[in-house]
Amino acid sequence: MSGSNVLEVRGLSARIAGQEVVHDVSFEVPASGVTAVLGRNGVGKTSTLRAILGLVERSGEVLLDGVRVDGERTDRIVRRGVSYVPEDREVFAGLTVAENLRLAERGTTAHGTTPERRGLVDALFPDLVKRAGQRAGTLSGGQQQMVSLARALLNDNRILLVDEPTKGLAPRIVTEVAETLATAALTVPVLLVEQNLQVVERLAERVVVIDAGRVVHTGPARELLDDPELVQRLLGVSAGGAGDEVSTSSTSEEVEAGR
Repeated sequence: MSGSNVLEVRGLSARIAGQEVVHDVSFEVPASGVTAVLGRNGVGKTSTLRAILGLVERSGEVLLDGVRVDGERTDRIVRRGVSYVPEDREVFAGLTVAENLRLAERGTTAHGTTPERRGLVDALFPDLVKRAGQRAGTLSGGQQQMVSLARALLNDNRILLVDEPTKGLAPRIVTEVAETLATAALTVPVLLVEQNLQVVERLAERVVVIDAGRVVHTGPARELLDDPELVQRLLGVSAGGAGDEVSTSSTSEEVEAGR
């Protein structure tokens, strides 16, 4: 694997409630741009991100900047510069926007908050600046997603892990989220789980496709999206469906276990 990769995953497996949901997954994330993780619902995309962070039982190797971190606690991995934007946003509903952001600051650590990062967040999220004193639980879904992204971008990270940031959002907000991620990716590499292929087309240079907990395809995003037959076979989207969302045909049991 190349030394230009910020993240390397080798033979990663993960178990939830005793069930293996990620099986021998290997891929690389270059030190720039956006790498998208694709696949139908329930195939293990979210579990892969959570396994990288050590949030679920795992085996295999995870290397950050060439250094193995799979034996470390989640908080240590985060302090090394790995930031996570979860699918369900996880804002502190009873706290204000400003308090949510303050809790995310890592202080003076090597990958902590700097005046430059704070300035970037304020520029990217002017609406949050105006709503600094508002309780996060009273925000719309799109605004809460912006809080979640802002918390991640406050710190000088080595990589962002972003899980389904456009899920359930109105088209206008989807566009805003995509634009924000595009700006963020200019300064930090992003590993993005995303169902909306229009967003993938807009952002991603590379893709990793997972099916039944295993990697079944890696390569340039354009190579996949320009091949309707391959898109149909791997993702269950009709030919020419680059603007569609990936098929959600998995069973409820698969969604619960593998996500």
